[in-house]
Amino acid sequence: MHATQCLTAPQISLVVCTRNRASALPACLAALNRMESEVAYEIVIVDNGSTDHTADVIAEFASAAQARVVVVHEGKKGVSHAKNAGIQMAQGEIIAFTDDDCYPAPDYLNAIAECFSDQSIAYMGGKVLLFDPSDLPITIQPLNHEVALPAGCYLSPGLIHGANFAFRRRVFDLVGGFDTKLGPGTPLVSEDIDMLQRASIAGFSGAYTPFAVVFHHHRRRTKQDEKDVLRSYALGRGAYFLKGLSRRESRRIFFWPVLKRVGGHIAYLRFTEFFHELQGALIYWRNRHQP
Repeated sequence: MHATQCLTAPQISLVVCTRNRASALPACLAALNRMESEVAYEIVIVDNGSTDHTADVIAEFASAAQARVVVVHEGKKGVSHAKNAGIQMAQGEIIAFTDDDCYPAPDYLNAIAECFSDQSIAYMGGKVLLFDPSDLPITIQPLNHEVALPAGCYLSPGLIHGANFAFRRRVFDLVGGFDTKLGPGTPLVSEDIDMLQRASIAGFSGAYTPFAVVFHHHRRRTKQDEKDVLRSYALGRGAYFLKGLSRRESRRIFFWPVLKRVGGHIAYLRFTEFFHELQGALIYWRNRHQP
């Protein structure tokens, strides 16, 4: 793992993980360069073992960016490994995350800073909108009102997306990093909600704010694309539910929401979704002791 040197500590570190996206990455990087911020910040780009010319794209951006750029190389495949590497190298008291196919709004960092001006908030998520209206309206969060998330509450999958969330550093200091058995690069894409729920169980309060906005350019347009994404999310939810039920500190919080969900699947004949969630739970159970 390697990083460029940083001279001063920023208030916000924005972590972007990428792998073999050299052709699409420049649009994301251009959006990062258009951000305006009233607080000091840095951009942490984690190259997760790319084999194309992603490294060259990142290097060109880092040499000309208006903000300080930290470049991290993480060879262990999987976005959770990459995010954890980014956390290690980030210097900000607030660590935010977006994806390499997302474009933050110009005032994105100011909205994050405003949310965290409330000292009781330790984590937050924001709005995720389509960049291209011809893409399917999936993997987005258009909610227009704020949501308070008290410590110890159950967090429903989909409320906050990993394409747009942030944490105070002390959350990671207390609960550790992202679960490397979850997230893109594994069959179970629920590392984001798992991290949020662990923060809540540890006693941290959070919030959803519609004022921190990113635009998702996911380029999925066919019925098969939609089917694949929904299956992937269902597998991740199943792992999330089982992990919550299998741990003593979270079992009580998860019991009724999961029971209601299973009942809803049966009542509304959502057997395919139920099967995929069960499949995700079994995959997680099988892999739970792997390093």
